[in-house]
Amino acid sequence: MQKSLSTEEIFYINCRAAYLAVLRSSLANITSKEQLCLVLQQAGRNPSQKTLEKFWTERTTKLNFDDFCEILRKEKPTEESELLRAFRKLDLSGQGYVLHSELYKVLTSRGEKMSPEEVNQFLSLAGSNKDGKLDYTQLCRLLVSTAGRCQTLAVEKLESDAKLKQQNFGNQTEISLKDSASQAVPAAPEAPQKTEPDATPRKAEGRSSSRPSSARSRRTSASTNITMAASSTKSGHLSEPKSLQTWHHTSTKGCFFLEEDGGIVSLQYRLHLPQTSTVFLTIRPLNLNQEDERPSSWMKVDTALFLVTANKTKEDSNLVCFTEQRDKEKFGWKGELSAGTYHILPFSTGCRLRRSRAPALKTAQLVYRTDAGELALTKEFRAALSDIFEVIDLDGNGLLSLEEYNFFEERTSGEKCDEDAWAVCKENFDTKKNELTRQGFMELNLMEANDREGDTADLWVTLESMGYSRGLEMVEACPFVIDVYSEETQPTVQPINLESSSKVLNTALHRSVISKGEAKTIKGHENVIIHTYKSEARISSVIANKSSHKVTVHVNSEQSKNCISSRGMSVFAVEVPARTKMVCQHVLPINEKQEWTYHCVESIVS
Repeated sequence: MQKSLSTEEIFYINCRAAYLAVLRSSLANITSKEQLCLVLQQAGRNPSQKTLEKFWTERTTKLNFDDFCEILRKEKPTEESELLRAFRKLDLSGQGYVLHSELYKVLTSRGEKMSPEEVNQFLSLAGSNKDGKLDYTQLCRLLVSTAGRCQTLAVEKLESDAKLKQQNFGNQTEISLKDSASQAVPAAPEAPQKTEPDATPRKAEGRSSSRPSSARSRRTSASTNITMAASSTKSGHLSEPKSLQTWHHTSTKGCFFLEEDGGIVSLQYRLHLPQTSTVFLTIRPLNLNQEDERPSSWMKVDTALFLVTANKTKEDSNLVCFTEQRDKEKFGWKGELSAGTYHILPFSTGCRLRRSRAPALKTAQLVYRTDAGELALTKEFRAALSDIFEVIDLDGNGLLSLEEYNFFEERTSGEKCDEDAWAVCKENFDTKKNELTRQGFMELNLMEANDREGDTADLWVTLESMGYSRGLEMVEACPFVIDVYSEETQPTVQPINLESSSKVLNTALHRSVISKGEAKTIKGHENVIIHTYKSEARISSVIANKSSHKVTVHVNSEQSKNCISSRGMSVFAVEVPARTKMVCQHVLPINEKQEWTYHCVESIVS
C-alpha cells in the first residue's frame, strides 16, 4: 500500500525540480540575478525586481541550493485572489474589465515601471475584446495556471530523467510524487553549511558527463554498513534499580517544538546535587491521551538527554553522560555523579518530529456566541487549552507559576509577563496559592477573544506556536517528562532557558558520537574523519574536518533499508569548514518491528 508524500517532501521535490531545470547539479551555484529569476519561475513564482533585489544584493556573488530552498519558504506563490484584488482597484465600476489605456497608464507610471514595448507585449498576450477591454479575471486565472504549469513541467522533467533524479540534495530514487514516502524532513540539530564549490563543468560546457557531477571522486570514499535487529516490544536493556522507590526523586516536564526552518527547540534545565550520589536519569514522551486506547501521535518520537557540566562559560562545558539505554519509549542512564551543578539538555533527532501534516480539511472553531450573545470557548478549544496547560505545568502540581507561565509566553509571543502584569492576572482570573489554575488559564484565553471581539487570529498564533494544526491537533510538538532519581541526596531540577540546537548541545552531541562511535577516514583525505555511533535506537554520524581548508562531503545512503533520516534525503552534500565538526545525519528505523540496514558512503566532492 502506497503512502502519500509529506508536505515537506513535496516541497523538496519541487525545489530540486526547479533548480535542476536551470542548473546541471544541485551542487552548482546560482551566479546571477537573472539566473535566480529563472529558477524561481521554474518553481512557480513570479518574482518582482524588488523581490529579486531583496535576495540578490550588491554583495551577493552566488546562492546555493540551501539558499534557494530558504527563499522559496519565504516567497509563497502569488494567489489568484491577490491578483484580482489589484485589478479590482482599477475596475471602479466592478464590471470585471479594465481598459487597455488605463492599464497601460498604470503599468508605465507606477511601481516597477514597464517600458511601452513590455506593456504592449503583455497586452497582446493577455488579449482583449473588441472594445479594447481586458477581462482581468481570465487573465489572473491564466497567470496563476501558467506559473503552476511551469512548476509541474519541472517536476515531470525530474521524474522522467534518471540522471536528474540522481543529483544531490535529495536523491530519492525510491520516492517520487507517484511513489511512497519513506524519508523524514531535515531537522538535524546542526543544519548543513552553505555549499561553496561550484560543481558545474568548466571545460567542455556543451558536453554532459556520463555520470552526475556530484558522483566524482567516488573512489576516495569511506563506507559504513550496519544491520540492526528488530526492536522487541518487551523491555530493553534499561532496567530500574531494585530499590528505586526508596530513592529521592524529582520530575519535570518539557516539550520539543518544531520550528519553521526544521529546527527543534526545547527547554533546558539545571540539575543540582548537594552531595555525590548514584543517579538514575530518564526521559520519555508524555502521553496526553491517558483515557483513550489510542496513545498520543508523538509517542514514537525519539528522545534523549545530554548531561554537561555547568561551568562559568558555555564553551567550558564538558559532556558527562547521555541516555543510551532504552525501555520501550523511555531512554535512560544510571551512574555516579559528583556533588555539583549540571545542565540537562533534551534532544530529539527530528527523524519523527517533522513537518508532515497535510492542511486541515476544516479549520476548527475556537469561540462561539451563546444565546445571550456572549463569547464562549468551544469544547474542542477548551480540550486543546487543557492539554497545553498540562504541558506548561512543568512541575505537575496542577497550577501555573509565573515562571511556568513565562516559558509559555516566551514561546508564543516572545515576551514575558512582569510581576505587575502577573498581579493583574491573579486579580482577574482564578488562582490558587498565587498560581494560575486550569480554569484561570481558560478565562485568560476567553478574555483575549473578548478583547478582540471574537477575532481568533491571535489565538491561532498561540496554538500554532504550541505545535497545533488548524484542525486542533498537536502535530509539530512532542511533550516529554524527565525523571531524576538520586540514591543518597535530594536532587533539584530547574528550567533555565528555551533554546534551539544550542552550541553546547551540538558540542555534547559531537563528543558523544566521537567518544563512543567508530572512526573511518576518507581515502586520500586522512584529515577528514567520519565518526559513526550506534545505540539501541539510532545511528548518528559526525564529520570531523581536521584539515586547514573546507571540504564538501557527498553522502549516499541509497542502499539503506527500512531507514528514516534526519536529512530527509538519501543523497546530499555537507560542507564542513576547516578544523570543525558537523553532524552528518541521524538515522532511525521506519518500522521498529523489522530489521533495518544502514549503508552509507561518504566521498569528497572535488
